[in-house]
Amino acid sequence: MIAALLAVLLCQLAGETASRALALPLPGPVLGMLLMLAAFAALPRLAQVVRPLAQGILGNLALLFVPAGVGVIGHLDRLGAEGLPLLVALIGSTVLAIAVGALTFAAVARLTGAEPEDA
Repeated sequence: MIAALLAVLLCQLAGETASRALALPLPGPVLGMLLMLAAFAALPRLAQVVRPLAQGILGNLALLFVPAGVGVIGHLDRLGAEGLPLLVALIGSTVLAIAVGALTFAAVARLTGAEPEDA
């Protein structure tokens, strides 16, 4: 378990270091995740070492949302004052994300020549 945690934290540290040193617009943890993905592809055994840690983290993922919930409760007055614009932004961004995802999927399907299945 210590080796798995070390691998995850080293990948995050490498990503954070690269992001800051190269002034990249990508967050360090995202670069670290890409680095870990490359490491999994190069060393399949590493994926087996990290799997129990990842399953443990995912099994307790709900606990990571507690600080966000406390933050929302701490700013209920502001949420009430700016609730409508936030709701519009939330719904608008969700619809836009779904539309962009669907259009991207259709474009990739067209480029790859994938035929839709007849139902």
